Amino acid sequence: MNVAKVESPGGPESFILVDEPSPTPGPHDIVIQITAAGVNRADVLQREGRYPPPPGAPAWPGLEVAGTVAATGASSPWTVGERVCAVLPGGGYAEQVAVDSDLVLPIPDGLTDIEAASLVEAACTVMSNLDAARAAAGETLLVHGGSGGIGTAAIQIAKARGMTVIATAGGPDRAARCAELGADVALDHRTDDWSTRVRELGGADVILDVVGGAYLGPNVAALRTGGRLVVIGMQRGARGELDLGALLLKRASVIGTTLRSRPLAERAAIVARVRAEVWPLVPGRVRPVVDRTVPLARVADAHRALEAGEVFGKVVLTVG
Repeated sequence: MNVAKVESPGGPESFILVDEPSPTPGPHDIVIQITAAGVNRADVLQREGRYPPPPGAPAWPGLEVAGTVAATGASSPWTVGERVCAVLPGGGYAEQVAVDSDLVLPIPDGLTDIEAASLVEAACTVMSNLDAARAAAGETLLVHGGSGGIGTAAIQIAKARGMTVIATAGGPDRAARCAELGADVALDHRTDDWSTRVRELGGADVILDVVGGAYLGPNVAALRTGGRLVVIGMQRGARGELDLGALLLKRASVIGTTLRSRPLAERAAIVARVRAEVWPLVPGRVRPVVDRTVPLARVADAHRALEAGEVFGKVVLTVG
């Protein structure tokens, strides 16, 4: 099967298309014949050598796919030919992948494979982090990177859960599109003093932050008393200064989470929650946002677009 591998850590040009043996399913696995694979920031970090796959995962990137069941293990509940999508520890940049059955979801009616591949990982990430923050209806959520794959999903899922949503994005057009997705307030982080504006609006109970170190101080300042900052990315650094006095006075929390490296049972529980609580909202109240599709053979172009900040929503690789 064709696989997009990283020849050596570096830029987008590091990708090469190679032939690898097709996977075989374990007892509780399925093999998915991939038609679409989502592209994520974590894939960029892996390409650069800064986010290695967990033990046992394929060496090539790819955290979410959609397609059809090609083979099943003896104890898998899935059937050959079913349309499915899945979250992966890696290996999605390929024509096939083996994955545990508990990490697989049916593709909702009304969604294409491309749309499903753009949504499944983001939905799992958002749900797991809202749960980690004990986010509740009636609270205010601040979403950084509202125009990204996680951000576009977070806006919609949080609104469906009854939260007030403030989103930041780069540029007035991108901020306006976040408002169209349901954000109650959308701020252009290039021109707005977003931390001050959030405080003027009463502060945030929960913040989902993909930026990392550069936003640590302003995020804590924007929290309400008892607020929870959930750091889910490090696009602008892994280190930052934290005013412990401000944190203590607000009785606030800083939470760090990942999805990929969790034990299988935890990831399976998150997938089950998404199936029960998010999937019934798709594609009505929660809809995928696909910026563009790129063939697997041109994966370097997909990474260039993501790194250039050209993308609103997700880039999806088409396979086969």
